[in-house]
Amino acid sequence: MREIKCPKCGEVFTVDESGYAAILNQVRDAEFHKELHERAAQLEVQKNNELKLAAAQAQMDKEKSVADLRQENETLKNALAALGKDKDLEKAQEAAKLQQQIEQLKAQVAAGDKDKIIAVSAAVEAQKETVLQKDKEIALLQSKLREAEKDTQLQVQNVKESYEMQLKAKETEIGYYRDLKAKLSTKMVGETLEQHCEIEFNRLRPTAFQNAYFEKDNDAKSGSKGDYIYRDKTEDGVEFLSIMFEMKNEADKTATKHKNEDFFKELDKDRNEKGCEYAVLVSLLEADNEYYNTGIVDVSYRYPKMYVIRPQFFIPLITLLRNASLGSVEYRRQVVEYRSQNADITNFEEKLNNFKEQVAKNYRLAGEQFRDAIDEIDKSITHLSKVKEALISSERNFRLANDKAQDLTVKRLTYNNPTMKKKFTELEDKNEW
Repeated sequence: MREIKCPKCGEVFTVDESGYAAILNQVRDAEFHKELHERAAQLEVQKNNELKLAAAQAQMDKEKSVADLRQENETLKNALAALGKDKDLEKAQEAAKLQQQIEQLKAQVAAGDKDKIIAVSAAVEAQKETVLQKDKEIALLQSKLREAEKDTQLQVQNVKESYEMQLKAKETEIGYYRDLKAKLSTKMVGETLEQHCEIEFNRLRPTAFQNAYFEKDNDAKSGSKGDYIYRDKTEDGVEFLSIMFEMKNEADKTATKHKNEDFFKELDKDRNEKGCEYAVLVSLLEADNEYYNTGIVDVSYRYPKMYVIRPQFFIPLITLLRNASLGSVEYRRQVVEYRSQNADITNFEEKLNNFKEQVAKNYRLAGEQFRDAIDEIDKSITHLSKVKEALISSERNFRLANDKAQDLTVKRLTYNNPTMKKKFTELEDKNEW
């Protein structure tokens, strides 16, 4: 029976174990749902903050890119305008010179200087060619300016689309984790991590791990077991990689917080008992620990060939260890061949040892039986000796009894017995004795 005190009235009452368990489950369920809603609210606030931050960053980057492009555009426009003004000024100056030359030409015509007229005409044509060349340069600059504006708009559009895709990915990820947290119970948390790793592995098994074995460890003969065992073999059956996996996770609001190193010793024990080469802890514990958040963490300084990873490094770690172990396949194959070649010798030695053991066993049994027979004979001899001694003793007693009977006389019988002596005397007198 359990005692429960009412927090309002202070009255103490007792309930049985089933009632106490029901009340405890109600309290736990209420606390769990309360923590669940709080976590969902925190995730919602976190998501909104991340969205706002991403949107603000995207807007800032967009405004910066647009401002840079506008500034470059303005610079080009100013350069073009300045170039246009210079061209207009040059045109005006050239027109003035041309007018002046025309006036000079008129004067020379009037003076009848034909050579001057020809020279002025050539100068006018050259000036026209120069003006046309300047117009072509202006048109080329305008074309480049339009292309630069198009490139700027395209870059702005690409930046906008990139940030929009990142925002959508963030929203999808936050929505997934929010939905996951809403559906999880405390019991399901660890199982979900195992299912995640198994699904990720099975998704790549047909293409990347065709000869691999990856199943749950159900052998608890030694008192403990890991979560999953991975073994990989070559086409001819030579095993070159074996890994013992342990998956650990816990709810964000659980009262007891575990550390990754709490599971190292048990994992190393399971690895050795199941004959695995590597040990890997796939963990979501200590979520704020930057040491375990950096990637694949080697803890071989504590236990040999042991690693701690987050779930996203599950497949990459298997791939790394697999590629590293492939280099030892030839060596392992030679070891298998060597063992196969020496199998006959080993079997012969085993048979010879078995024969020796059987002969020694038979010799030992025969010796024991011989000793038992000798002991029985000794016991029989001892028993017969006792019987002989008893018979000899009996014969001696018979002889003594006979001697005593021979020595028995009336005189001895009546010695110190007056009554019997008188009776025998009377019988003698009557001749009755």
